[in-house]
Amino acid sequence: MLKKLFILLIALAPLAAIAQDGKVAYLNSQEIFNAMPELADIEKQLTTKQEEISKTGQAIIDEFNKKNEEFEKVAATASETVKQDQQKQLAQLQERYQSFLQYSQKEMEELRMKLLQPVYQKIQTAIKTVGDEQKFSYILDLASQSIVYYSPTAVDATPLVKTKLNLK
Repeated sequence: MLKKLFILLIALAPLAAIAQDGKVAYLNSQEIFNAMPELADIEKQLTTKQEEISKTGQAIIDEFNKKNEEFEKVAATASETVKQDQQKQLAQLQERYQSFLQYSQKEMEELRMKLLQPVYQKIQTAIKTVGDEQKFSYILDLASQSIVYYSPTAVDATPLVKTKLNLK
């Protein structure tokens, strides 16, 4: 029993030495992100784009409503051909509106990512700089519950675990 304890202590000694040298820190990336001064301008740009999209969408809805009213006025007296043509026009407007909504949503997301990418990059650069300057082995992010920085000298235990599991 004493021999097993001694072997365990010898095996754990290098790990204890590594743990003492390794500095771990944490941050809240969401708090940092929300404090970025660029966000006000980005929100303004996104709001402006959303208003443009809303106006265009409303114009399509207004056009649909106008054609629908025209259709209802003449529906009782119009020929079957005219009714079918107007129904086809209404269906086309509905399809156009649905396509517009899908395209606009995609366009908004692309604009959002384009505007936010420099902010994310700025934050990531600052995290790396702080990690390097303060000689942290790891910086954990409380918001995403992940590691946002690790030192190049940090030990990757993946091969050790694979070996223990007899994996290649």
